[in-house]
Amino acid sequence: MSSILFGLSSALSWGAADFTGGLVTRKTGALWAVLLGETVGLLLLVPAAVAAGEPVPGITSWVQAALAGALGTLGLLLLYHALATGTMSIAGPVSALMTAVIPVVFGSFSEGFPGPLTFLGFGFALTAVWLVSQSKDGVKNFLPQLSNLRLPLLAGVGFGCYFVLIHSAAINSTWWPMVASRAAGWTVIATFILSRRASLSGTRRIWPLIVINGLLDVGGNGFYILSGHSGRLDISAVISSLYPGATVLLAWLVLKERLSRTQWLGIAAALAGIALLAI
Repeated sequence: MSSILFGLSSALSWGAADFTGGLVTRKTGALWAVLLGETVGLLLLVPAAVAAGEPVPGITSWVQAALAGALGTLGLLLLYHALATGTMSIAGPVSALMTAVIPVVFGSFSEGFPGPLTFLGFGFALTAVWLVSQSKDGVKNFLPQLSNLRLPLLAGVGFGCYFVLIHSAAINSTWWPMVASRAAGWTVIATFILSRRASLSGTRRIWPLIVINGLLDVGGNGFYILSGHSGRLDISAVISSLYPGATVLLAWLVLKERLSRTQWLGIAAALAGIALLAI
């Protein structure tokens, strides 16, 4: 049960981070929003890791965590490109589904196949990830847009590999793998920005949002690792992958955006999936 609670906390944190990151993106652009959020997280994590007195992990853990951060950030860049050039209502849910599917497959082979109720819970949760990510006409427009799936699928592979690698890197520790992951991700996004010579301006008024975004993203990562410490990789990953639900709920509550029937159905499916996984 603690694994599910930590996973839900991770989903809520990541969903809220995406919401605040979206607000920052409106002012700075997506690339700078990611870099600034990563910077805040890194500035928080390094002193926290030192203060916690956690033993420094071995080289294998560092390499796995750094590779996780690099692949996760590359996935983010691919997703942003897919959102900019393709159909948003397809790119988001496809990448989110792949994010969850990879750890489920990996966990089933590495930790043994879960019981039938758990598999049914996976089905409801994965369906929920798809439905809550849909725009009004997303489901209707799916079939004509199959050609646009390459980038979202690759983005999901990056995110899914992040879930698997950071879980493996953080088996015996928490803080230092997050430091290594974020440092590698920061390097990737900074290099990309420098290569494009993207300029930044007008961030003074939104620094509070940038700080909140960084804190929430760190929280999502931390809760995901704790969820993995408490239970199976596949359950942790699937529950944490429900983060789009938190984002759309915040948009509904704060920005007064209307949720479609499909999204409400997705939220109901998420609750059913959580209940089955908790049995």
